[in-house]
Amino acid sequence: MTPPDIRLRLGCRFRLELPQPTPMIALLNVHFSQISDLEKPDHVVTAPGVPLTAYRDGFGNWCTRFVAPAGDLTLSTDAIIRVSGAVDAHPGEAPQVPVEYLPDNTLVYLLGSRYCETDLLSDIAWSLFGSVPSGAARVQAICDYVHNHIRFDYLKADATRGAAGAHAAGEGVCRDFAHLAIALCRCMNIPARYCTGYLGDVGTTPPYPPGDFAAWMEVWLGHRWWTFDARNNTPRIGRVLVAQGRDAADVPLLHSFGANELREFVVWTDEIR
Repeated sequence: MTPPDIRLRLGCRFRLELPQPTPMIALLNVHFSQISDLEKPDHVVTAPGVPLTAYRDGFGNWCTRFVAPAGDLTLSTDAIIRVSGAVDAHPGEAPQVPVEYLPDNTLVYLLGSRYCETDLLSDIAWSLFGSVPSGAARVQAICDYVHNHIRFDYLKADATRGAAGAHAAGEGVCRDFAHLAIALCRCMNIPARYCTGYLGDVGTTPPYPPGDFAAWMEVWLGHRWWTFDARNNTPRIGRVLVAQGRDAADVPLLHSFGANELREFVVWTDEIR
């Protein structure tokens, strides 16, 4: 029996202090693949109000451009979305596709990138997973390894640390779990891409941590992309995609072309009962 849909109120609020007018790009809107599920649109709102323009980047993400004025700026979204009440779909025994048969648009997700240094991790990947059956079993083995190898710690966030650094340190936040799992998959010739979005606490046991954006990966197996989450390493309910790319460098929540100080950051993903 298919679980009923659930309704979520989701959004975020940033409060920034800027020393001078500063161009910025925000990636805060729900991904186009889920936009039809919105009951209340997730418009980006600024206070004070500034002119906003938008475009799609090379990965299909919706990006909002603006010039933040000097002083205090609040940037927020607030939406209601209806999503499946089922847990993340499982790939079963989906096979790994030989590189020569991969769709052209997946090939970029085999290559090393800013935070996924395949050249530094290739030998490690093959020594760990070369004997594991290919396909979904190999991806799950990679997720199991990353989940157990990295200790989650909010205080260990580091914007400059890549997959190799996370592997060496053995600690980090959700983006580190995603980067390491992605890099290891690519080393094994499995296309993998970085995803960021909302993941609330539906179906989990309290106490709940403060709201935050989440990072996970999608891998190409069989004939489609499948969700894997090395940080939580269990199927979850209510995952809402915001943006995807090669790694976190492609999908910053806020990209600032100048100095700023973050004064407040709040994220909510609440089930509406």
